[in-house]
Amino acid sequence: MMSNLPQTLSLNAQFANPNQASANVGASVSAQANKERKMATAEQLVLDLSNPELRESALLELSKKREFFQDLAPLLWNSFGTIAALLQEIVSIYPVLSPPTLTSVASNRVCNALALLQCVASHQETRTLFLSAHIPLYLYPFLNTTSKSRPFEYLRLTSLGVIGALVKVDDSDVIGFLLYTEIIPLCLRTMEMGSELSKTVATFIVQKILLDEMGLRYICATAERFFAVGRVLGTMVASLAEQHSPRLLKHIIRCYLRLSDNQRACEALKNCLPEMLRDGTFNSCLNEDVATRRWLQQLIQNVRGSRGGVDHMLAN
Repeated sequence: MMSNLPQTLSLNAQFANPNQASANVGASVSAQANKERKMATAEQLVLDLSNPELRESALLELSKKREFFQDLAPLLWNSFGTIAALLQEIVSIYPVLSPPTLTSVASNRVCNALALLQCVASHQETRTLFLSAHIPLYLYPFLNTTSKSRPFEYLRLTSLGVIGALVKVDDSDVIGFLLYTEIIPLCLRTMEMGSELSKTVATFIVQKILLDEMGLRYICATAERFFAVGRVLGTMVASLAEQHSPRLLKHIIRCYLRLSDNQRACEALKNCLPEMLRDGTFNSCLNEDVATRRWLQQLIQNVRGSRGGVDHMLAN
């Protein structure tokens, strides 16, 4: 008769393998203990950030292990003096930005601080607070640099990573803040002179801004804004014809496609869209990327279907 009992009431289910049950309990206790140890370690490292003598080591350890510490972002935000300590690290290198005398050691240290701010920017509990405190503004001087040396490039890339973390989540408040603080020109600067990776992240940020209705309206509101973006995108397309980067090209095409959703911009693209996007130059580059090939086909179709041209954009 016991064989007819539901599994949850079966004696066999409860007592058939006491060793297994014990192992499960043991594993659960061990996992909880491990979690508590990690949290205790994180708490101590966060406390060390407020001690100037221990800060450099704590920055390094936390930035390397931030993925392993659950709820690190709320801990960083809510612990006394921690965000101030991170901002102090950032502000301390402003003097070496111009003239450009930033060393690799100093760059690595501030980038560790930026990695922790990226953690805060990524977390749903702290993202809004992060924006409300206008903390991204502290990163803008790094995006305004022009030196192509490795310390500066690493600094720009890590700063873009913080902004990229904000735009990954579709949030109009984030887009509104970035537009209000004029992030577009800073991204365009990096798209012109940065490394392939920093160009890719900067173009991704512009893409995410364009995908928001507010962002599309902002960029297409004036001919100056539209042509500033279009000029940089066109320059990047020309450079990619010589040295392909499928990942970067994907974001560029998505930006163009989104611009074509605006009637005036689409009409202007009839004359502004690079010929290399129309003549098959990148066919081999996009051979395995079905989604991007479709975007490009749709872009060309949109532009061919438009009437007027660049004169219409200028006239308005």
